[in-house]
Amino acid sequence: MASPAVALQTTLGGLWGSREPDEALLNLVEKGRPGSPFLLVDGKLREATSGAHFDNVNPTTEQVMGTTADAGPEDVEAAVAAARRAFDETDWSTNHSFRRRCLEQLHLGLVKVADELRATATREIGVGIRTTYGFHSDFALDLLPWWAQYATNYDYEVPLPDQPWAAGNNRIIAKEPLGVIAAITPWNYPLYTTMTKIGPALAAGNTTILKPAPQTPWHATLIAKVVAEETDIPPGVLNILPTSDNSVAELLTTDPRVDMVHFTGSTAVGKKIIRNTADRIGRVALELGGKSANIVLDDAPITDLIPIAAGLVCMNSGQGCVLPTRLLVPHDRYEESVELATFAYENIPYGDPREPHVIQGPQVSQVQRERVLSYIEKGRAEGATVLAGGGTPAHLETGYFVEPTLFADVDPRSTIAQEEIFGPVLCLMPYRDEDHAVQIANDTSYGLAGSVWSATSERAVAVARRIRSGMLSVNGGFFYARDLPVGGYKQSGLGRECGVEGFEEFLETKAIAIGVS
Repeated sequence: MASPAVALQTTLGGLWGSREPDEALLNLVEKGRPGSPFLLVDGKLREATSGAHFDNVNPTTEQVMGTTADAGPEDVEAAVAAARRAFDETDWSTNHSFRRRCLEQLHLGLVKVADELRATATREIGVGIRTTYGFHSDFALDLLPWWAQYATNYDYEVPLPDQPWAAGNNRIIAKEPLGVIAAITPWNYPLYTTMTKIGPALAAGNTTILKPAPQTPWHATLIAKVVAEETDIPPGVLNILPTSDNSVAELLTTDPRVDMVHFTGSTAVGKKIIRNTADRIGRVALELGGKSANIVLDDAPITDLIPIAAGLVCMNSGQGCVLPTRLLVPHDRYEESVELATFAYENIPYGDPREPHVIQGPQVSQVQRERVLSYIEKGRAEGATVLAGGGTPAHLETGYFVEPTLFADVDPRSTIAQEEIFGPVLCLMPYRDEDHAVQIANDTSYGLAGSVWSATSERAVAVARRIRSGMLSVNGGFFYARDLPVGGYKQSGLGRECGVEGFEEFLETKAIAIGVS
């Protein structure tokens, strides 16, 4: 029989599309830079107008892997002009079957380079290679055929039935593409968030400018290469602008020719985008931060659940907005939960993400590591107790690593229980009864996701309905799917991704009334 530590590693290793990498993928991680690190503007792969480049740093080795073309204001101007022209002067917005074919081509082209995308996730983000088969490749790419069929199968015009108050009128509700979309993606799940933006945006008939995070430009430039070489997507329909300069990226949010900004990232930046678009009443969709609560009810199998619930927070090095970073357990089983969670955090397989068994790699950058460490120190200063981790691992000489860190004695109103840390840090807190658990779960400015566990699904669902969050997992249910809307309440964002709701974010609504005699 496997030891408890091995059993924990095996269980965590099987989560979220994780599997043992083959030798070809491991070799590809060591091969070098994937694709072609250029801009894609008006259908052409090219350098930045200024000739500038910026470094792409491997967070595991802290070494520069290569460079990427660094877009400047002139390139933003060219990309926006191309996108505007492609929308206004071509039939892209009305040629539904052509859009579908182009998206199907894009899907097939990206499937061909799926291993390169997996390797890029390990090299750019520091993702454990065994965990790259889900959101960093297959799960993300499988969204494209779903959006492709929307291009032709969605009902863009729906007649309304006759009504007494509308006598003498035929009435139609028409859905039309918005226009030019600025899609701004984060570094933690760059491929998945790109697919949830460009897939529905293009399927709906919009033209798009993709601005990837500077920490993960090669995901986007690999997509650019596939677009240019494997698809019939017309010039200007999809433009890709990696840049190291936030002020350059900000131009996309202030340009009046951009009809919508679709952003995934921090709540602070989301608020700035709202301010930037306010003067022109620009459309925005925002998928922002979270501080998800994981509620284990008193009838749940705590012995089995706690190690897994705790270990989940270390997936993707804790760099995920929906990760359940607050673990709420019954007060009379708190000490038992402390032991189980401590065991989990002392046995999380972390380290070099190129090693096949590793679940947690480094933070994406030195800046992100310092951010996480500062929160850990804040937790100590506010009276919480570190039960495991709490610093940088002494045995790893290079890499932006933070130890899997577990806090107990956490005040629900303290900084580490209220703010998004975005690292492998878990707050373990007791609750008195269901009402107290719900109160703690809802007592943040966020409302993105959450989890509830119980021996009976009916009880867990009843508690889940009281949580003010956009996505809830009950007894391990998985709320990410192409047909489920993803998004949050409160300061976790505006709008939804995926599902018909996610498609309709990219459409305008027009009412047409036709008088009849």
